[in-house]
Amino acid sequence: MTKIKLCGLRTPADIRAANALRPEYIGFVLAPGSRRAVTPVQAAALKARLAPGIRTVGVFVDAPPAEVAALLSNGTLDIAQLHGREDEAYLTRLRALTDKPLWQAVRLTGPGAMQALETARRSTADLVLLDAGAGDGAAFDWGLAGRLGRPYLLAGGLTPGNVAGAIRRLHPFGVDVSSGIETNGVKDAEKMAAFVAAVRKEEAV
Repeated sequence: MTKIKLCGLRTPADIRAANALRPEYIGFVLAPGSRRAVTPVQAAALKARLAPGIRTVGVFVDAPPAEVAALLSNGTLDIAQLHGREDEAYLTRLRALTDKPLWQAVRLTGPGAMQALETARRSTADLVLLDAGAGDGAAFDWGLAGRLGRPYLLAGGLTPGNVAGAIRRLHPFGVDVSSGIETNGVKDAEKMAAFVAAVRKEEAV
């Protein structure tokens, strides 16, 4: 079954919508400067409202490993998603501090796309996420995903209208959406529901 991650949740209303839809994962952006960013205190408060069984993913950009590990160890987060320039040395340092799952995002755009694909292929992260940017709703050349040779989360440019086709074509481990379930920069409960329904309907075919 294709896993679903609804990312960039920031408010109690977002959590209520997620609780009703039961995705496998929801994401908190813990990268200062992002328009979707929440503080660790806010993330903990939102986690407390989350239904059991939905796992929390913290999105970080070049954060000190100790900060990431602290939020994993205190129960705020179940998984860390690394969305910056974190390399294998960083992963090694973080693994010395936590045994929780680590995901690494890789951007498959521009002249360095093939090198990035190789980085994704060789990464020691538990799962890689293939993306085009930093939550801006852009898509990459999905043909690259078929060359990876390992499970991955598909992100970038997904919407309720195209996610079923993406699953049909690529068969990813999971799909990750943020801007595609927003209206005017705010999470839209109807779009969230439409996205989840599109994924589940495709799985039922």
